[in-house]
Amino acid sequence: IIAGGFNIYPNEVEEVLYQHPTVMEAAVIGVPDERRGEVVKAFVIPREGQSITEEELRTWCKSEMRAYMVPRHIEFRSELPKTMVGKILRRELKDEEMKKISQATN
Repeated sequence: IIAGGFNIYPNEVEEVLYQHPTVMEAAVIGVPDERRGEVVKAFVIPREGQSITEEELRTWCKSEMRAYMVPRHIEFRSELPKTMVGKILRRELKDEEMKKISQATN
């Protein structure tokens, strides 16, 4: 992910997200942004029986990582696309986002 000239590695952001007590799973991708080129979007599955808001998680991230790495968008889900062996398919998430953007501009 290249946001505003900064290289952001999805694994680094995901590592921080996984440290939050309510986060069970997370995946991070870059989504297009007019000003910055790309911005960070996180997909998060909260732990069962726990909840957190996008703003609470973003505020927590701001205290744990550099500002340019903090996810601009956070989407909560019940599951993430995975391979047969359980690896998260970031490419599928990226494709979904590009489809949403394409539909929004048409």
